[in-house]
Amino acid sequence: MSILDIDVYPAPVLKQLAARIDRIDDTIRQLADDMLETMYKAPGVGLAAPQVGQSIALIVADPATNETPPAPMILINPEIISASGEASIVEGCLSVPDYSAEVPRHQKIVVKAITLDEEEIELTLEDFPAIVIQHEIDHLHGKLFIDRISRLKRNIFERKLKKGTLA
Repeated sequence: MSILDIDVYPAPVLKQLAARIDRIDDTIRQLADDMLETMYKAPGVGLAAPQVGQSIALIVADPATNETPPAPMILINPEIISASGEASIVEGCLSVPDYSAEVPRHQKIVVKAITLDEEEIELTLEDFPAIVIQHEIDHLHGKLFIDRISRLKRNIFERKLKKGTLA
């Protein structure tokens, strides 16, 4: 396994629509393993392939808390098929270092995806796990959490970025 470089905003790959994965092979399996290792090392709770320079529909996540054991997820071609409720937490992103903001999300989602074993699955997620997966799926659509915050907060972020005062 390898630690991968994480692309940071404004890297162009972060704004691209990720391609669906049609074939799960050893290259995809290795990338998923490397992404998990990179995510844990960063440390983070989720990572999407575009964040490591691969514009394909692959995400890894482990929204476990201190009270729960690790529960890594690898999702290929994930899609939210239903969503309900409202939730928000202060989010950060490995591709937007040194900045965080409260982001509106759905409290509960149902996600359809494919596993590395080529099985189609459906997951019902609530609260923090639902927020993590929504954040990662956004990456597959070329969206960052800063695209979901108010224009005022986004302008503040952009000014700090230009001045080099993020931290």
